[in-house]
Amino acid sequence: MTIPTATYRIQFRNGMTFDRAAALVPYMKRLGISHLYASPIFTATRESTHGYDVTDANEIEPAIGGREGFDRMANTLKEAGLGLILDIVPNHMAASLENAWWRDVVEHGEKSRYAHHFDINWSRPLTLPFLGDTFEVALENGDITVKADPETGKPAFAYYETCYPLNPETWQGREQEILALTDKAAIAELHERQSWRLMSWRDAPTDLSYRRFFEITGLVGVRVEDPAVFDDSHRLILELVHSGAVDGLRVDHVDGLADPKGYLERLRQEAGDDCYITVEKILGEGEHLPEDWPISGTTGYEFIASLANALVDDEKLTALRKAYEESRGRTLDITAELSSAKLLMAGRNFAGEFNTLLTLALSIGEKQGDATDEKEIRAALRSLLVAFPVYRTYGTAEGMPPADLELLHKIVRKVKRSNNAPDSDALDFIVTILTGDVSAESASDATNFRTRFQQLTGPLMAKSVEDTLFFRQNMALALNEVGAEPVPRAFPQDLFHAEMKTRLERQPDALSGTSTHDTKRGEDARARLYTLTEAPQQWAKCVERWGQLNQPKVVMLEDGPAPKPATEWMLFQALAGVWPPDLQPDDAEGLQALETRFHDYVEKALREAKDRTDWGDSNDAYETAVLDYARHLLSADNQEFLRDFTQSLQPFIRAGLVNSLTQTVIKLTAPGVPDIYQGSEALNFSLVDPDNRREPDYDELEKMLDAQDVDFNSEAAWMNGQLKQHTIATVLRFRQQQPNLFRKGDYLPLSAVGKFADKILAYARTEGDKTLIVIAPHLVFDMLHGTLARPHIERWLDTDIVLPEHLTDRRYRDLLSGEEMQLADRIDLESVDCCSPLILVSE
Repeated sequence: MTIPTATYRIQFRNGMTFDRAAALVPYMKRLGISHLYASPIFTATRESTHGYDVTDANEIEPAIGGREGFDRMANTLKEAGLGLILDIVPNHMAASLENAWWRDVVEHGEKSRYAHHFDINWSRPLTLPFLGDTFEVALENGDITVKADPETGKPAFAYYETCYPLNPETWQGREQEILALTDKAAIAELHERQSWRLMSWRDAPTDLSYRRFFEITGLVGVRVEDPAVFDDSHRLILELVHSGAVDGLRVDHVDGLADPKGYLERLRQEAGDDCYITVEKILGEGEHLPEDWPISGTTGYEFIASLANALVDDEKLTALRKAYEESRGRTLDITAELSSAKLLMAGRNFAGEFNTLLTLALSIGEKQGDATDEKEIRAALRSLLVAFPVYRTYGTAEGMPPADLELLHKIVRKVKRSNNAPDSDALDFIVTILTGDVSAESASDATNFRTRFQQLTGPLMAKSVEDTLFFRQNMALALNEVGAEPVPRAFPQDLFHAEMKTRLERQPDALSGTSTHDTKRGEDARARLYTLTEAPQQWAKCVERWGQLNQPKVVMLEDGPAPKPATEWMLFQALAGVWPPDLQPDDAEGLQALETRFHDYVEKALREAKDRTDWGDSNDAYETAVLDYARHLLSADNQEFLRDFTQSLQPFIRAGLVNSLTQTVIKLTAPGVPDIYQGSEALNFSLVDPDNRREPDYDELEKMLDAQDVDFNSEAAWMNGQLKQHTIATVLRFRQQQPNLFRKGDYLPLSAVGKFADKILAYARTEGDKTLIVIAPHLVFDMLHGTLARPHIERWLDTDIVLPEHLTDRRYRDLLSGEEMQLADRIDLESVDCCSPLILVSE
């Protein structure tokens, strides 16, 4: 197996085609990339902007070049010596009539060849939750009629531009009669005879007959645990791997599968030992990938979480929390807020999935003759789901792995000790189902319960934390990231080193990403916002002052001010993260461009919080007031605020750029495979999707990389991302020369001693006689004195790095500057600039 030395993620669609990507191959090669990492390329819905709503897993999307365009790109990559990794989506497909399998299921019901390709409950009609209102209201309003499908000529129910095919047995031999129907009662009777039911999208959370992806009713679960379904949905994927065009696969949302381990074992068997395979998987604190999964690791969300330990000022975090609590007018109880968010999700957004589990549990109890009280079982099931600290366990029909069994019992003990604990016997009954300790008659139902329980805990966690709590609790937005822990914790540097050692031991070939198409904000925005923990009082004073300057735009509504002070805190912080380093208060065009992006973010943030508005039930007055406030912040007429904001932000911008370079150097040299998300080789100050999926300016990126006279002593090289880009190119080229050093080399934390020891992060990678030493600044907010241009006044006076004996008395070269030095038993940092990383390699 060829392990990538660095990947480059490109988002196809939205104008990005195979031919355009092929044209970027020379640029990627110069950047030091070994593999192109492609977002889903298979045919998806016509309006798809991302490709995860696949309609045909065995066809390459014509809109981005089809098979011919793909082959041209693959050949270009091979000729340049670059590999290709594909993002595949085994868990779900589009519940769209554009999907031929889904259309066949709608038309033929359980008689369809594909009826069991999808995770559908066939004990009832297939639900089609795509109406704006109930079927009865839509019919009464004349929105539903019977007509010939313009594509097939067959009778169908027409709802605006969509035609739902009728089951053949309900119209064959009566076609003209059916097409002539206008009587609403007759149309309603015809609807009742179908194997499906049209319904309002609002009823999907409580009344759905198929498993969906998270809350997205337009994505239906696929049963790849069935060998026939695996074969049908992986035919082209495996063909591309076996042909040599594709070198690796990234598996989307592996936790959504019924049996992740079984799926990965089958994928490994079919793809072969030479295929590089990673999975999208969120790991909780202290959680590790199952050791028996035949893969190279995850796509790296836990790596992002680890970086916080290196870049957050742990000693001042309490002060930031106190300032935030004073701003919002109440103390911060994250544990209670997390529980509240989970209860909301379980009781409302995932009510249908919850009720399916409850019904299964009660049925098992009835079969076994157990005395089960529905109210008590409901409370026990809800408590167990809400208490789950990780995405899921991995039990199968054979039972639960020992580690998962231990985790389950640990959670149960915690629930039993909690306030308002559910009935102990009811909770034990749920556990017997999960562990399979049931009668033979109930074994199949218990397996079904366990599978659906495990497929629910992940979405429940994700939607409760990432898409609710992280939009409600805004103390430090940099910490509200995919893969981050939702509850307060410490951020010691020692923990960062420990996690890197563990990473080397458990998944040295996993991807190390810092930005993705799903992260809440770009890596450089996050690096900047980490600096708030270094100057909490200064930040709090800024927020108070900015709030006063914009107070006239706060609107008093019946349910309170809009925005509230806590929301203002969020708005100012989000704006600080996305603010372009060179944007000036008098740049009306630049302000307008930013306002358009910021507006979409604010609308999403308000609705995801599910506090005073929601996606399903929007509060127009509240949203309008807050969006007007956000628009005012970026109005060219709001000069007093804009001048203050721009000037006050400068120290955070400068310290953030230092953090950005340190973060980059760590990604390039710590255990794992560096993954560069499109455009993030320069500066990425994006907001949550869809903002983070915008295409970068590749022409400008190529010009920057081509520049021969990069002045790393200038402020401009920092501000436009050129310093970051050239650092990446320099280190990635070295990685290609020394792959084993980075893949297998030991990770050795190094100690800094002296006056500025707490502002130095240092470690070594060693393999045989090869050594690389990384010395990077962090927590330097108060040392930059108004400029990033070198040389700085501040140096690491009276500060040394102590070297272990086997690294002493050797000659080293700094990769970034080319400077050579002879080292004895320590590195004297007195001549080193306070914002300059060193990457020393032994000569």
